[in-house]
Amino acid sequence: MKNHLLLAALLCSACNVSVTDANESQPAGNAAQPGNDVAAQAAAKKAAYDFEVVQEQNPQQPNRILMAQVALDRWGFSPGVLDGKDGMSYKAALRGFQQAHDLPVTGQFDQKTANMLLEGEARPTTYLVKIPADFARGPFFTIPKGLNEQASLPALTYRNLMEKLAERFHTTPEALVALNSPTTKVGAGATIRVPAIDNQPVAQIEGDERGWGETLASLGVAKEQPQADHIVVDKSEGLLKVYNAQNRMIAQFPVTTGSQHDPLPIGEWTIKGVSRNPDFHYNPDLFWDASSNDEKAVLKPGPNGPVGVVWIDLSKDHYGIHGTPEPQTIGRAESHGCIRLTNWDAARLAQMVKSGVKAKFQA
Repeated sequence: MKNHLLLAALLCSACNVSVTDANESQPAGNAAQPGNDVAAQAAAKKAAYDFEVVQEQNPQQPNRILMAQVALDRWGFSPGVLDGKDGMSYKAALRGFQQAHDLPVTGQFDQKTANMLLEGEARPTTYLVKIPADFARGPFFTIPKGLNEQASLPALTYRNLMEKLAERFHTTPEALVALNSPTTKVGAGATIRVPAIDNQPVAQIEGDERGWGETLASLGVAKEQPQADHIVVDKSEGLLKVYNAQNRMIAQFPVTTGSQHDPLPIGEWTIKGVSRNPDFHYNPDLFWDASSNDEKAVLKPGPNGPVGVVWIDLSKDHYGIHGTPEPQTIGRAESHGCIRLTNWDAARLAQMVKSGVKAKFQA
């Protein structure tokens, strides 16, 4: 298998769109196969996401920032990509965790924060894992830049195995290379060092025709999440905050919001529904920067689609909260008015919200 270690950036051009989770298409590799034993199929699905941890005699000393990032991710206070680097999203995650747990809000990984964040456990920051054969199998596609060209693909899957591994462990291909080496080979049975994001079982979900249970497992996201009463998106902070019925913050995610052409719609809205693994209905008439040659098209589901793995629909027409094919751009690039998160954060949020949840957007 040909391996690519570094990926070219592909800017997301989403929002002002229509999406559907109706069963118009099946994600690649998820079509029903008559005659197959149900138990055998379930076992095969589980094996695809069951990463075996390789025991080490002399484990690496953890990067302290990466240690905090991995712990924050486990708690639901996302620092974005797990890369061991100091930055705005990392400090914002620390401040959010501190605020939610009545700690001094310093934005620093101080001793009081470490004591609560790590819960006194010596959990690993990274570990070596063996890549399951079914996880490595793909399919993988080169993703063209144009949305009309993307519509010709059977699914908007990952470009290659390194990108798929990076999303499973909430990081980037570049960060995986840094944790390993530029000569690291990836493939079925290969061993690679990754951030210590635990395996999740393939969730059994009634009526799951679009493979959402597998998507959650492929992103290392648990099906069961605390439930939101309301959310707040703060443009100046670049954050989405989730609150319970007692108005206590229970999660926080870095986001990209709006642009000069398509500003974030300030105000109070309502979540109308959640489309998981949605088709993407592209209408160039709704894009100020669309090519005059573009035509209406339907793009199949996939993590490299314009809205990633999920679309959370809002009462503001054509606006929503969604994932992205380029997690490293979150907080650093503009959007077409919508709210973008990494795919793993968007998937987690999708398990926290439902129709009727209030969403306040503030400057």
